[in-house]
Amino acid sequence: MSPGSVRPGPGRVLVVLLGVLAVLALAAPASAHVGGGAAGSDFSAAVRSVSPQLPGVTVRVLQFGDELEVVNETDTELTVPGYSGEPYLRIGPDGVWRNAASPATYLNLDRYGRAPMPDDVDITAAPRWEQVSTQSQYVWHDHRTHWMTQDQLPPVVAADPSRPHTVIEWTVPMVHGGTDVVVEGVLTWTPPPPGWLVWPGHLLLLAATVAAGWLARGPRPLAAVLALGALASMYHALATPEPPSSVSSHVGAVVSALLPALLVLLVAAIGVRAAGRGRGVLTGLMAVVAGWLLLVQGLPDVDVLWTANALTAGPQPLARVAVAVLVAGGLGLVLGGVGAVRRFRDDAPTGRALAPDVPTPDAQAGEPALR
Repeated sequence: MSPGSVRPGPGRVLVVLLGVLAVLALAAPASAHVGGGAAGSDFSAAVRSVSPQLPGVTVRVLQFGDELEVVNETDTELTVPGYSGEPYLRIGPDGVWRNAASPATYLNLDRYGRAPMPDDVDITAAPRWEQVSTQSQYVWHDHRTHWMTQDQLPPVVAADPSRPHTVIEWTVPMVHGGTDVVVEGVLTWTPPPPGWLVWPGHLLLLAATVAAGWLARGPRPLAAVLALGALASMYHALATPEPPSSVSSHVGAVVSALLPALLVLLVAAIGVRAAGRGRGVLTGLMAVVAGWLLLVQGLPDVDVLWTANALTAGPQPLARVAVAVLVAGGLGLVLGGVGAVRRFRDDAPTGRALAPDVPTPDAQAGEPALR
């Protein structure tokens, strides 16, 4: 066997696989969905108005209405009353203070208000202010902005789930200095896309990718899916929605999401180049690695495939297409890559050519030759 035709042994392959697993372990946390909540929902909420307008004060609904965020960059304190009008929050230059005697303090800790209520809670008692943040911003589950009944549709939706509906028009009162402020918003519901329309496309993408590894005559079809996966990965990262201001900046969230996407791009580039040189085994290995990375990115957001709304900074349809490529294409690359490695390794030459049986001088002299 010539030195140039030596095939990698099990030890070298094991080292490569261990390195890949280490990289994946680092990439997985960075690719999780920003905020840790759902990436898709049939509900959606929006702030319609803040009256009067307050320069320096920003009010947003997050997670399809599940949370309310207030950022107060002014020098004047903003207060938010509880559900019975009792003092609840103070948000100002010296941070955020929360009234431990207010029922809202405990009700708003959980999406469905299931946090235990202490016995000393009393809306008529003097406020017991506790500082919960040194920043002039706060995010909480305000139950006026979302639907509270778990696993049950609103009556208007249940009566006709085939059409969009306005579920509630909500208001949240606040006070900025001595000025009363009213935040008005709306919670809507939109029917999800029909399964018969979207699932065949996902299954077709999965089947085509697997076939590219197991049935295609060369590695280039698998490389084409690698390139598509890298494109979807980059778009998915760049379309990362703006997170709560208390978590991180938008730029920081995008940079964090870009780390696994750049790794996918690197792996895909290696695989595409290998395919161009006819190196099917290396293309298959890169497909397995890239496919797993795509799954790590896409699985936290998989619920956008069967819901009407997606958390994204870009168009809703593109968000669904990107996640479909990450999940269906990622799984297809893992399975197809395994097939490509097996097929092209079996077809590869061993690199050893047996010498023809040529008689040696001793054999020509009538003596047996030792081979």
